[in-house]
Amino acid sequence: MFFLNYLILLIFLMISVAFYVLLERKILGLIQNRVGPFSVGILGILQPFSDAIKLFSKESYFIYFGNVFIYFFMPFLSLLISLNLWCLYPLLNNFISFPLGVLFFICCSSFMVYGILLSGWSSNSMYSMLGSIRSVAQSISYEVCMFLIMFILIVIFNSFNFINFFFLQQLNWFIIIGFPLFLILFACFLAETNRSPFDFSEGESELVSGFNLEYSSFNFSFIFLSEYLNMIFMSFLLCLFFFGGNFFDLMFYFSVMILNFVFIWIRGTFPRFRYDKLMIMCWKIYLPISLNYLFIFFNLFMMVN
Repeated sequence: MFFLNYLILLIFLMISVAFYVLLERKILGLIQNRVGPFSVGILGILQPFSDAIKLFSKESYFIYFGNVFIYFFMPFLSLLISLNLWCLYPLLNNFISFPLGVLFFICCSSFMVYGILLSGWSSNSMYSMLGSIRSVAQSISYEVCMFLIMFILIVIFNSFNFINFFFLQQLNWFIIIGFPLFLILFACFLAETNRSPFDFSEGESELVSGFNLEYSSFNFSFIFLSEYLNMIFMSFLLCLFFFGGNFFDLMFYFSVMILNFVFIWIRGTFPRFRYDKLMIMCWKIYLPISLNYLFIFFNLFMMVN
C-alpha cells in the first residue's frame, strides 16, 4: 500500500512541477511587463507538456573527453535524492512517523552537493567546473546555518520527528518567537536550491549556464525536476517548522503555495548578489544570529527541565 501511495504522490509531484514552471513563467511575464506563454492550449495551460515533449525529443549530447558514467548518472542521482526527501511526507492511508526525519533530511541535503559537484567535474568543461565549485562552497556555508536552526527546533520540540513539530505548535506558532530564524532559514533554502539572488552556479553572464552547461535532453530535465522538487519541499518544511501545518488542512497547502510564489517573486525582483557578499552574509551575520538563538533556547530548555 505504501508503494502505491508513494507512486501516486510522485505522479502528482511531477504534474505540480510542470504547472509550477508555468506559474513561474506567467508571474515573471507580469513582473517584467510582457506576455507569458499563452499559445498552447487555453491561456497556455498545456505549455508545460509541450516543453516536456520538446525537451525529451532533443538529442542527448555525448562527451568524449569526460567521465561518461558519472556524467550520465549524476542527474539521475540528483533526482533520486530529491524524490527520497518526499518519503518524509505523511500519506493519508499510511501515516508514517519517521523517528529521525530531521536527520534523514540533513543527510539527503548534504548528498545533493555531490550531484552538482560531480556533474560539473565529469563534463570536462571549465565553466561547468567553476559553477559546481561555487555551488559547493555556497551550499556548505549555508548548510551550517541551516543545521543550527534545525538543531534549535530539535531542542525546543525535543524530537527529531516532523510529525511532533505539528502537534507541538497547535497553540502557538514558532514564527512568533523565531521570525529572524524564519528569514535566515528561508535565505538558506534559497542558497541550497541555487535560486536567485543566490544562483551563482548558473550565472549566465559569467558561466554561460553553469554546472549544467553540457547537459541536454533527459539529463537536463532530471536536473530541472530536482531543483523544482527541492523548492516545493523546502516550502513544505518552512510551513511545518514555523506555522505548525496540519497535513490534512487546505490552509497548510495554501501557505506552501504562498511560499512557492515568494520564490518566484524574489527571482523576478532581486538582482544577483555578489559572491563575496554572499559569504560575508553567511559567516558574519547569519551564523552569529543562529548561534545566539541556539545558546538562548538551549539555556532556557535546561532551566525548564
